[in-house]
Amino acid sequence: MKKVICVAGPTASGKTALSIDLALSLDGEIVSCDSMQVYRGMDIGTAKPGMEERKGVPHHMMDIVEPAEDYSVARYVEEASRCIDDIFRRGKVPIVVGGTGLYMDALIKGLYFSNGAKNGILRKRIEGLYDRFGGNRLHDHLKKVDPGAAAKIHPNDRKRLCRALEVYYGSERPISVHNEETKNIPPKYKAVYIGLDYKDRQVLYSRINDRVDLMFRMGLVEEVKRLLEKGELSSTAAQAIGYKEVIAALNGDLPMEAAAEEIKRSTRRYAKRQLTWFRRNPEIRWFYRDLQKYQDILQASTEYFLCSG
Repeated sequence: MKKVICVAGPTASGKTALSIDLALSLDGEIVSCDSMQVYRGMDIGTAKPGMEERKGVPHHMMDIVEPAEDYSVARYVEEASRCIDDIFRRGKVPIVVGGTGLYMDALIKGLYFSNGAKNGILRKRIEGLYDRFGGNRLHDHLKKVDPGAAAKIHPNDRKRLCRALEVYYGSERPISVHNEETKNIPPKYKAVYIGLDYKDRQVLYSRINDRVDLMFRMGLVEEVKRLLEKGELSSTAAQAIGYKEVIAALNGDLPMEAAAEEIKRSTRRYAKRQLTWFRRNPEIRWFYRDLQKYQDILQASTEYFLCSG
């Protein structure tokens, strides 16, 4: 089984820089694993690396769909798998990097997510019910039709809650049953996992705050305005951290300064969820940016990949 490198960890932990330097040392190419970086024009708010930052390393799975489109994990697995297979054919090393844990697990473990249950009309109807009656009411309904899924989905998780109900009513099969059936599927690739984090959580949070401030200086508000003027934000894209808060401020719901603080809070909470997800994977070898020199991490990561069976 051919090997891929997976660089995982919370946002603002330094995954992008490490993955690019790994690609340079191993003759690799980057496969982005970020559910929002797939959108064209959503650059600043998703922290896409610029061309200079990429150092000439090819990047895949970025800027592949318009913001007006909804994008699914099933589509990601299909398209990212083609990228990886092509990278292998050209004798290069695929380096999967990102913080969207579900996408990474689905890609590496070969999980199957059927698009067959997707129904745009049904989804919009369910989302409308969520917006009208709130998450608690829909969550109570999910408890009745799919208690297994309800136990794992928070009432405030609009996307997953609506998706679980969409799958149930679109396929007449609970999503929890589908997930259980895919647990024992053999991995599609041999993954060598590298995790980046900070032992001192406050250091990570400070980096997150600084990144948000930088996004505003780089023109996040103008980027959101351009997207809105084109009418190019799907329900998924419009809910992305950084975009939904700026949209709310532009609509007059809160001052822009308050939107910036809310983005920082939301991003810190997101980083916690990312770590919770990735910590469940015992195969990840963790490195801590505040305890180890960067060059030592790069060298150890390179050697770890080369020595892995």
